[in-house]
Amino acid sequence: MTLTENPYLAMALNNAWANATFYQALGGLSEAEFTAPRPGFFDSLALTMNHIYEVDLYYVDALTQGGKGRSVYARSDITAAKVLGQAQQGVDLALVQFCKDAGPDLFQAPRQTERKDETVTERVDALLLHLFQHQVHHRGQAHVQLHAAGIAPPQLDDFYLEYGRVPSAAAYWRAP
Repeated sequence: MTLTENPYLAMALNNAWANATFYQALGGLSEAEFTAPRPGFFDSLALTMNHIYEVDLYYVDALTQGGKGRSVYARSDITAAKVLGQAQQGVDLALVQFCKDAGPDLFQAPRQTERKDETVTERVDALLLHLFQHQVHHRGQAHVQLHAAGIAPPQLDDFYLEYGRVPSAAAYWRAP
């Protein structure tokens, strides 16, 4: 696959790899450490990562026209990093599959997003770009929180370029 063939698929694969890599770094944290107060917009790694997960659920549901809307937010936070990582992997794979199956016309198609007081129509490409930006934004905050927990955050920007691409990133380029 080249970036120009389907840049949305490339971004979805990068997103899945970055999340898997980050959750691997979280693997050594106990539940108490995962939920402990940390500096950031959300008060713990658990809250930050749960936010990423549930926003992914919301937008992937909108993209796939799953019909759940805001009801995806009516869930309990997951307080075990391993369990949350497995759930995140599921939504990441759904996003990869959506981008893989999408043709050029779908990226311009409208999608309904249920907001607090109204339903808004957005284009698929805009929703995807927003979702990828949201992921990067909050994973950056989680990096700081992971560092505050005494764990060196993983390098997450070695995905697209051939030079310096880590082996785990290269494996995602061969993903489904």
